[in-house]
Amino acid sequence: MEIYYVIFGMLALLSVFGLIVGVSNDACNFLNSSIGCRAGTYNQAVAVASIGVLLGACFSSGMMSVARNGVMEPAMFTFHEVMVLYLAVMVGNIILLDTFNTLGLPTSTTVSLVFSLLGASIGMAIYTSGEFFTCPLADYINEERCFKMVIAIFASVAIAFTVGSIVMWISRLIFSFRFQKIYRYIGPLWCGLAFTAISYFIIFKGLKGSVFKDDIQALIDAGLTAPIMAVAAVFWVLFSALLQYVCKINTLRIAVLAGTGSLALAFAGNDMVNFIGVFMAAKDALFDPAVTSANVHTLKMGDILAGDGAAASVYYLVGAGLIMVSALFLSKKARKVTETELKLSSANTGKERFGSSQPARIIVRSAINTSRFIVSITPKPIAAFVSRRFRPLTPEEETGANYDMIRASVNLTIAALLISVGTDLGLPLSTTYVIFMVSMGSSLADRAWGRDSAVYRITGVLTVIAGWLLTGVAACLAALVVAMVMAYGGTWGMIAMLIIAAILLIKSTFFAHEDKQEIHLIDVTKDASVHEFATSAAGRLGRMIGIYKATVKALLEEDLDDLKRLRKKGRSIKRDLEVLRENEVLPTLPTIPAALADRGQLIFRITEISLITCERLMSLVKASYNHIDNFHAGLTKEQAHDLLALTEKIGRFYPNLIDMLKAGNYAGIKAMLETTEKLSDDFADCITRHLMHSAANETDMRNGILYLTLLNETRAMVSHGFALITRIRELYES
Repeated sequence: MEIYYVIFGMLALLSVFGLIVGVSNDACNFLNSSIGCRAGTYNQAVAVASIGVLLGACFSSGMMSVARNGVMEPAMFTFHEVMVLYLAVMVGNIILLDTFNTLGLPTSTTVSLVFSLLGASIGMAIYTSGEFFTCPLADYINEERCFKMVIAIFASVAIAFTVGSIVMWISRLIFSFRFQKIYRYIGPLWCGLAFTAISYFIIFKGLKGSVFKDDIQALIDAGLTAPIMAVAAVFWVLFSALLQYVCKINTLRIAVLAGTGSLALAFAGNDMVNFIGVFMAAKDALFDPAVTSANVHTLKMGDILAGDGAAASVYYLVGAGLIMVSALFLSKKARKVTETELKLSSANTGKERFGSSQPARIIVRSAINTSRFIVSITPKPIAAFVSRRFRPLTPEEETGANYDMIRASVNLTIAALLISVGTDLGLPLSTTYVIFMVSMGSSLADRAWGRDSAVYRITGVLTVIAGWLLTGVAACLAALVVAMVMAYGGTWGMIAMLIIAAILLIKSTFFAHEDKQEIHLIDVTKDASVHEFATSAAGRLGRMIGIYKATVKALLEEDLDDLKRLRKKGRSIKRDLEVLRENEVLPTLPTIPAALADRGQLIFRITEISLITCERLMSLVKASYNHIDNFHAGLTKEQAHDLLALTEKIGRFYPNLIDMLKAGNYAGIKAMLETTEKLSDDFADCITRHLMHSAANETDMRNGILYLTLLNETRAMVSHGFALITRIRELYES
């Protein structure tokens, strides 16, 4: 039995990691609206969410039916097989969630858990039956529950996006973006309805799986839901009026923060089973009296894991709640997942996290055509009225928030209502799916996705949805593989899988690379910043010339390894330039004062010329590498002589360039450029000599193609290099 206590201990440890990793992923569900509208700082939003998490954890009943018998049929498995199955679920589930968090993509812990259980159950079913292709999975798996989960994925995505779009469009039509004036009159009604929806969500969804579930079910059975909500609506409208008119309190801010707390409460009260459910089910199995007196390899678990099981101890629940609260405050990955949704729902333009895709372009093109058709058939007075209501804020009116509190309250309220209605209908909606898609739907209706950003935002949404759909497949396959390795490998298989999981988690947690995609503006008002930019550009040009000289040398020596290394260095410079352009130069341009517009233009031109110069260099290096890689003959002696002579002349114009710039020795730079401009005649002479040799059939055709490519790309690179030095000098002089 000792091995099972070790497994139980590992399940406890993995549950702690599961709580940390899972909360890092699900934090965006209840934090984004508060952060996006700036109802509070990140820490304030986390503090409110933490209260909701602790209350939800305390109220949670800890019923673990999903892990006990929601997916697998326990009567078909022995105690030994169930313990191995649970260990495989936790290992596979945590690795999967951590991968999604590292990528900054929100996913569903519910789907991850269920499909991990499914995969592990399939793996153990194959092991138990001894049949791989003919295993009777229907005897081992609860097929009905699995089918409901798949349906829930598609249903929740479509419903949440559609309802969020419609409600947000109506809300914006009522309030417009300048909502303060009309809010003075209907604010209490708006917030009263929001508070009522949140109350309904807390009572009939957030606490429905808690220790109060019998009392709540009794109210529902007695038909008292509607009367209770009617009384609550009247109370909350009057309470909101008191706060707004008498206490002069911003009720919208309170509504957003209350919605944040309510979603956090429901998350901890219900979704916590996704993190500790397996551990609690294993505890019930391990400490059941029947297990201690039976053969663990023959004892079936049908009776032991039947039903919901006993309620979890309050100590386990509070401990789990404290771990989740700690993760909320400390997890960097929680912030990264939150940033993904905020960037997709923000109206602010700038660097887009996601690129363009063909499906997104088709969707945008269809949406634009549909919009034009609707406008064409809409009476002009109505179209003009709608246009006025959706007129965006001017730069002077903007607050800098991703969106306003009207949209934030719509996100929270609609998400709460949809989750509540879905629960009442018996549809196992994922909170992640609902909240994310409501936010995306409201962003679309709020015209946050303009023509300049729509393709990229929709690509991002499609990427996230694809990630959700892949979650089930990935979780199932990961857990299946882990379960089979553990089952067939025995103790050594378990140790191997645990070591792999530990390595991945440690690497992800302590050795993750810093995100280099942050925005950094260039302070063009300071000469030191401008000179630093110019010096960096000159230094980058020097590295490109160094790569060019080394490429010629490696080509003549037919050193493939050196060419491969130089190709990698060239790609690195190009990536750095692309990051510089996207994260520093382009975001800086709109912020440059009109008086310094010339500096902004020079900074942009230097970046673009640097990229073009690097592309010419990469074309030259690639041609050289492919030529040697395909075992073609090297250059002739005449070609090598001419190319080396050119290379020597090109290398003369860079040394001491930075020192000249810093010293203001622009006369030296001018003389250097005048000297190197004579290279055009040298290029022409080289091409003429090559063509004469080609006419006499003295040069192989492939060598000729390579040589002409080298000359043309070198001439283009040098030409852009000269232009780059000129712009750098102008930037120093500015």
